[in-house]
Amino acid sequence: MLLLNKAIAVLMMGFLSSVIFGLFLIPILKKLHVGQRISAFVGENHRKKEGTPTMGGLIFIIPTVIITLILVAMGYLQMTSDLGIVLFVIVAYAVLGFLDDFLSIKHKENDGLTVPQKFLGQLLIALVVFFLYMKDGGETSLVVSTLGIHIEMGWFYGVFLLFLLIGSSNAVNLTDGLDGLAGGLSAIAFIAFSLIAIMVGFEDLGLFTFLLVGSLLGFLVYNTHPAKVFMGDTGSLSLGGVMAVIAILVHRELTLLVVAFIFVIETLSVILQVFWIKVFHKKLFLMTPLHHHFEKLGWQETDIVKLFWIVGLVLAMGGIYFGIWL
Repeated sequence: MLLLNKAIAVLMMGFLSSVIFGLFLIPILKKLHVGQRISAFVGENHRKKEGTPTMGGLIFIIPTVIITLILVAMGYLQMTSDLGIVLFVIVAYAVLGFLDDFLSIKHKENDGLTVPQKFLGQLLIALVVFFLYMKDGGETSLVVSTLGIHIEMGWFYGVFLLFLLIGSSNAVNLTDGLDGLAGGLSAIAFIAFSLIAIMVGFEDLGLFTFLLVGSLLGFLVYNTHPAKVFMGDTGSLSLGGVMAVIAILVHRELTLLVVAFIFVIETLSVILQVFWIKVFHKKLFLMTPLHHHFEKLGWQETDIVKLFWIVGLVLAMGGIYFGIWL
């Protein structure tokens, strides 16, 4: 019961702090003309969103980090090596995303860092994470006890870790294309991982994740349709990185595939589209990522988001069962 009270308390802290922070930050972003540039390839419904403030990921990142440090100072949370790694990831990927958003705004185009630059940044962060993970005696086995799987990966686990971090951060980034889509799906996924973390003995990581869920819910107050602010790469890269590193730290790497399956499908749709065009010289989807395909079919933005949220919730419930009983 005490743990439940703690979880509810940190969730409410995250929610209230991000809502309040958003009240101050959004006017500042507007005053600084930190507006999102919209691709010329999207529909007219998106073109009218031109100029909506971006870098809104700061609304949930800054309160989450600050409150975590306060709770550690108060003894409410323990600064474990795992929590230190998570804090590094959320800040490092946020900085990388911030640079991408800043350059996009500065150049007045929908392009910030080049693909090689962004990949190099993600790779360097992932390498640091692997170093910290191994320094703390991290487990290099892939274990699914219920399926009788126990694979000692050795040094190859580092490659696997890099793949998860880079893939997850890019996947959330690609999914961030409709009002509330990436934020809502991330909140659902983090609820699943917070429960899994607590149930398998990672209380501090679980409480941190509940705090992040609360902050994301506060952000959604401003990000649901019609969005008053976008999270930008500042938020999406950070969320994807944190999602992957929590799955790694609680040794539920395969559960990530279940909980974050919508993000995976969104990414696969882009890969398949490129492959189809190069091989068959025609499109497989009307437009990618997948949510844009539904838009081209005539679906309303809010209906697409609701459908994806519902599917994400079902997957999260399956992920909780799979993650706890591994």
